[in-house]
Amino acid sequence: QVHWVESGGGLVQPGGSLRLSCATSGSIFSINVVGWYRQAPGKQRELVATVSRFGGTGYADSVKGRFTISRDSAKNTVYLQMSTLEPEDTAVYYCNNAPSPELNWGPGTQVTVSS
Repeated sequence: QVHWVESGGGLVQPGGSLRLSCATSGSIFSINVVGWYRQAPGKQRELVATVSRFGGTGYADSVKGRFTISRDSAKNTVYLQMSTLEPEDTAVYYCNNAPSPELNWGPGTQVTVSS
């Protein structure tokens, strides 16, 4: 069972940038597709970006062109570089298998975009 630990969130002004990190307890290379999800207050959790074992990526329309996902198998870490942040990006961000997440979620990392 993989354990996920997300970090890198914080408070940022609109238009700013953040880089999130997701560390895993096991070999990330064994996971076919890893995704970054987010959950805003009062909303369902949504999948925003995916990266496959061999580097293929996918993005939700709401973040396309602003977010970049990457993975470093040597460090068992997945990153989410977020740019041109908007207040609508405010949420708790999580990583997990994609598109079918495991039941165990990490603590997530809070991203707040506000002036």
